[in-house]
Amino acid sequence: MKETRELICIACPNGCRLKVAMEDGKVMEVEGNSCRKGEEYAAEECINPTRILTTTVRLKGGVLPVLPVKSERPLPKNMIKKSMEIINRVRVSAPVNIGDVIVKDILGTGINIVSTRNIKKER
Repeated sequence: MKETRELICIACPNGCRLKVAMEDGKVMEVEGNSCRKGEEYAAEECINPTRILTTTVRLKGGVLPVLPVKSERPLPKNMIKKSMEIINRVRVSAPVNIGDVIVKDILGTGINIVSTRNIKKER
């Protein structure tokens, strides 16, 4: 089945408007890219889209009520919702440091959810 998708490339600052021709789930042609990164971005976004997941978890005993966290690497886009269901149940105790693993190997992906801020214990 033939399909055409339009994307705005985010691989470099140019923000090219891409037109991607697909057939049977494969990228056949990419138009509108001004660099090679656009072609790579279009293929990845159309076949296996991924996202860095950024969110917060509840924090006990800290100077703030929540801790900002993110995935170490991009997660498959179709796993974001299930990942959030897991993360929403997490409770962390202060103190916490940047890079501390908050959720190890989320959904068996090999990707950790880590702290993005140092938060001290409440006095």
